[in-house]
Amino acid sequence: MATHNLGRVVFWMTGALLSFSLSAVSIRGLSSALNTFEILSIRSGFGLLVLLALVATVPALRRELAPRRMGMHAWRNGIHFVGQCFWTKAITVLPLATVFALEFTMPMWVAVLAVPLLGERLTPSRIGSIVLGFLGVVVIVRPGMESFQPAALLVLVAALAYALSLIATKQLTANVSTFAIIFWMNLMQFPMALAGSDPLFLLRLGESTWLPALGMGIAGLTSHFCLTKAFRYGDASVVVPIDFVRIPLIALVGWLFYNEGLDVFVFLGAGLIVCGVLWNLRAESQRRGVAATATEKAHSADA
Repeated sequence: MATHNLGRVVFWMTGALLSFSLSAVSIRGLSSALNTFEILSIRSGFGLLVLLALVATVPALRRELAPRRMGMHAWRNGIHFVGQCFWTKAITVLPLATVFALEFTMPMWVAVLAVPLLGERLTPSRIGSIVLGFLGVVVIVRPGMESFQPAALLVLVAALAYALSLIATKQLTANVSTFAIIFWMNLMQFPMALAGSDPLFLLRLGESTWLPALGMGIAGLTSHFCLTKAFRYGDASVVVPIDFVRIPLIALVGWLFYNEGLDVFVFLGAGLIVCGVLWNLRAESQRRGVAATATEKAHSADA
């Protein structure tokens, strides 16, 4: 990778890491006054206002919003909203490092679900990543032991929902722009969140919660935007390892602001999950390289 591109990847991933951390801290700050649906109403409502302002000022964006594959949008946004609900609730009841570590099981779910949903095959590296991911979950959750926290299951359900929405996103990107995907996500999820909210919930926000509310709205947009930009400038094999910095970063945040202990089992389990993901990324990159070389040789022979 060119040095300038690597610099851009690091820049945008720094924005993504800070956005994810800001989102978690904002949820903690709002949870004393608002329920899960009301917190997500702020996230989707703020995002929708910003996106509508962009559509109003940039006419070219309107062409991207022509209704296309709306059934798939509805499925993706519905299952993603379920994941958001479980993840948001988990943030309020579990140590932040535990939530973020278990969230990284999403690639394991994607590898499993891509077989029946996308027709992809299970390679040795994908099987290995699934096994290591499962072992990592066992180490973090420690079922059957006194330290077991049932709320950890919330994060695993959220990761499964995120994996399903990611597969739907992959199918949508064939003929739908990133802006359209994010726009329809906010437009569809806003009424979903309002359905479980008090119509006057904003009146319950006080001086101590307006700042977290603003942080929630900003992080909801910037996390998606920064991550998308990072993937535009670098392959997953570069972006994903940087994304793993989220775990020690959020552990530090939890320790500094919420007096959460640094659980060695969380880091050991996260290490197993990370090793599985990196193993699969490396193998996938090598397979793509071999396939590209074979295609290049075939073209040369034809010429």
